[in-house]
Amino acid sequence: MSAVPDSRHTLSVLVENKPGVLARIAGLFSRRGFNIDSLAVGPTEHPEVSRMTIVVNVEGSPLEQVTKQLNKLVEVIKIVELDGPASVNRELLLVKVKADAESRGQVLDTVQLFRAKVVDIAPDAVTIQAVGNADKLADLLRVLEPFGIRELVQSGMVAIGRGSRSISERNLRPVTIPAPPAVGG
Repeated sequence: MSAVPDSRHTLSVLVENKPGVLARIAGLFSRRGFNIDSLAVGPTEHPEVSRMTIVVNVEGSPLEQVTKQLNKLVEVIKIVELDGPASVNRELLLVKVKADAESRGQVLDTVQLFRAKVVDIAPDAVTIQAVGNADKLADLLRVLEPFGIRELVQSGMVAIGRGSRSISERNLRPVTIPAPPAVGG
């Protein structure tokens, strides 16, 4: 009996930090019928380069098709797939839970059990911050649900390869930064 392959893949994409790049990449996925399950964009150790972490569902289509299309975009510098044990991934969750005097102790015990953190307290609610993989955050929400979830927000996944090697160590095309104008004369 063979296992069904997972159709979700995590791509780490280095792009030039320029306006419109996010829209072009999202449009590429949309036009080809791929569903983006998660998207996080942020700076890198190089100010002229941004890193996109894209979790994409490619059920019924090869991942190779989307990576070839991404590589055709001028602003894309490098693409690496980060799945399995060779990478570390995390998401951030902020959740506001009902916590009156009667239930507050149980809610705080749950926070401690999941190694989460209380970031705001109101007379009838607490706001909890949790960081972890998607399964851990789903488990936390399942346990908090009976108390009453008032509001929640969850970031997209960010991922990084394990070990000392960096995605930007090799094959990072130089991005030219214009020299400042000469002063005086």
